[in-house]
Amino acid sequence: MNTAEFLATIPPWAAMPPAELDVIAASFVERVVPSATPVFRAGSPAEGLFVIVSGQVQIIDSTGSGETLALLGPRNTFGERGLIGDGTAQVSAIAITDATLLMLPAPRFMALVDKEGTLHDFFARRRPARPAVKSLAETRVAALMSTDPLTIAPATPIADAARMLRDRKISSVLVTENGSILGIVTVRDMTGRVVAAELDPRRPVAEIMTTEPLTLPADALGSDVLHAMVERQISHVPIVGPAGVAGIVTKTDLTRFQAETSADLIGDLAAACDVPAMKAVTARIPKLLAQLVGAGNRHEVVTRLITDIADAVTRRLLRLAEGELGAPPVPYLWLACGSQGRREQTGVSDQDNCLILDDAATKDDDAYFAALARFVADGLDACGYVYCPGEMMATNPRWRQPVAVWRRYFTGWIDRPDPMAQMLASVMFDLRPIGGTASLHAGLQTETLEAASRNSIFVAHMVSNSLKHAPPLNLLRGIATLRSGEHRNALDMKLNGVVPIVDLGRIYALRGRLTPVNTRARLEAAQAAGVISDKGGHDLIDAYDLIAQMRLEHQARQVREGERPDNFMRPAVLSEFERSHLRNAFVVVRQMQAAATQGRGVL
Repeated sequence: MNTAEFLATIPPWAAMPPAELDVIAASFVERVVPSATPVFRAGSPAEGLFVIVSGQVQIIDSTGSGETLALLGPRNTFGERGLIGDGTAQVSAIAITDATLLMLPAPRFMALVDKEGTLHDFFARRRPARPAVKSLAETRVAALMSTDPLTIAPATPIADAARMLRDRKISSVLVTENGSILGIVTVRDMTGRVVAAELDPRRPVAEIMTTEPLTLPADALGSDVLHAMVERQISHVPIVGPAGVAGIVTKTDLTRFQAETSADLIGDLAAACDVPAMKAVTARIPKLLAQLVGAGNRHEVVTRLITDIADAVTRRLLRLAEGELGAPPVPYLWLACGSQGRREQTGVSDQDNCLILDDAATKDDDAYFAALARFVADGLDACGYVYCPGEMMATNPRWRQPVAVWRRYFTGWIDRPDPMAQMLASVMFDLRPIGGTASLHAGLQTETLEAASRNSIFVAHMVSNSLKHAPPLNLLRGIATLRSGEHRNALDMKLNGVVPIVDLGRIYALRGRLTPVNTRARLEAAQAAGVISDKGGHDLIDAYDLIAQMRLEHQARQVREGERPDNFMRPAVLSEFERSHLRNAFVVVRQMQAAATQGRGVL
């Protein structure tokens, strides 16, 4: 196999025209590196891009810790980060067996990256920017359709079909046989062809169905559906794929896409008179999430909008609680922590909250606030924000205290750090006021950040605690999946994906006394304040964007397929291009964790 044929098996070279690849292949130089010999050392000039033909190469962290970041084998590529960055190697690479490598010299590599956008997107380890979609003309029907539509056999009695429509609260059913669509029956058909015609409801649905209905493929655009509906005066369009029926798009789906926004849900929540009415509104969140992701919105936009809904739920529950319990005896403030506090909620969220009471509160007043906390927590749970497993909620008396007690909490955690104090401090550093008297929180965050940043032992404990969440890297295969349990062979995109970066953002906020609570905002502030270097900041933000976006896209995909969203993504659903980017994002996170242990944010 010559160089061009070998490269044709490796992204991104595999996507290049053969004639162009032949020219590029001629620029590669073969290099044989004996076992235990460095290919390059961290800090040395970046010589070029390396591709492994045979043998194994160990990638070692650049901070001096000597940690192995990856063990690479044939067809793996390395060295691109130093080339794309400042021209110096960011890690050390050592051959641990006799290795044959192909090396593309730095000048030739940079010329190709500058010329080819695809190569730049690949080797810069960031995904191409995705413009937000604003119209049906730019949206695939996969982001609009309802998956797993109801199907019945042509011999099914009309009465049975009518009961199915009623029970499932849907407006149509597909009539299929051997996986093929024979027809469609709608509620309108039941009215016009059965009731009005006084047809015997025991007759088969085949007698009233619309035969050979219009169908569209899964890669059709939303505008294709709209135009078909308008032209043919229909309200339902089945969607078919290679395996048969994939879903159905209704006029209601199109209306929802064009009209329903987070503001619609918030408006409906503000008008809700009780918890069941609120639950009906929050049940629409998964579809909104899938719509927002499918429309190309960035992860920080989607999570902010989803969190705004959780905030609205909380404030409405507080108002309903006060309406039932009466006016509070003293001023109070309800705060969110965790993902809601950071404005990073996705389709899977529990509740983390607390109450800060005015210092005038007495023990007798706690009965009122205990009842208020129970009302709100139960309402949040009913609306899909499940109870915190660790009871980090205002229903726990410990997290329902006057301002003076909260100050003692933070002072104690900082002065006497231990594992429990570190865990509690980590959660509470993400506090954000939601409803009540905001002045009760004024100054508390600034005081805490200043005190914590001055205590090097506390910061060191925080760094150590953050390393409990490690990116899922396997020395042999790159990305390491869960080995057992219900989610075996999947990645936990929360605990091993975004949480390590959330922890780093919190450490940077402490070191720099930075007030933002949102993770991405913390990373940007840390970069601007010099807590981390420009290069380290850019790399980590890119890694966070990629991991967080993939997590959301996984959840949106589950919603479109009729599943409950979760955080467990199987790498098999990703392309080799995406897996390569994800692995390198995890490598960046591990490097930044190693730098944090050295008291540095610079790579």
